[in-house]
Amino acid sequence: MDPSLRWDNDGKSDAYSVLHKIQYPRSPFPVPGLPMPLEIERKFLVTGDAWRDAAHDVIPMAQGYINDLGAMDRGEQKASVRVRIQGEAAYLNLKSRELGHTRQEFDYPIPVEDARALLALCVGGIVDKRRHHVRHEGHLWEVDEFLGDNAGLVVAEIELKSADEPFARPAWAGREVTDAPRYYNLALASRPYSQWSEAERAAADIS
Repeated sequence: MDPSLRWDNDGKSDAYSVLHKIQYPRSPFPVPGLPMPLEIERKFLVTGDAWRDAAHDVIPMAQGYINDLGAMDRGEQKASVRVRIQGEAAYLNLKSRELGHTRQEFDYPIPVEDARALLALCVGGIVDKRRHHVRHEGHLWEVDEFLGDNAGLVVAEIELKSADEPFARPAWAGREVTDAPRYYNLALASRPYSQWSEAERAAADIS
């Protein structure tokens, strides 16, 4: 998810967004006049290379997780803790463990040197990818082209303002995998694409 866009609800400014995250980073209750920290996102497998001609920006990313998928699956932890370096910036991110398109998310900028130190403490592997921005009929799509142990996997994400917001689905956005846990980055850090079976790669189990 692009941090510069995450809080752009109803035309709120970046300064407004930063104020919310600093003053109300963990509030479980709605704050009048301020948006709740929710991520509403849908995820699709990418077919072909037609999207490349429309890509207008690319950001290199490296990210890891302080906790692992097993702890989440066992219910020992209720949120993933992610460290990400993207371009010249770095972020610490907490995201609630909920399957589907809507989750709580908290994102905090941190110094890049701190992020490098935290990445050395992460469990599992480091997820390397290139994020391409593609605009299609009024929406921003983020196409993640994975590298390293996850090379060969390309996933597109679209962030929405509400769960029922309509959007135009480009021809290169194939099977939806929003509800498939193995496509989440936390899962890819623990069990990368290179370890998947042929059936898993073909998404034969996803309708």
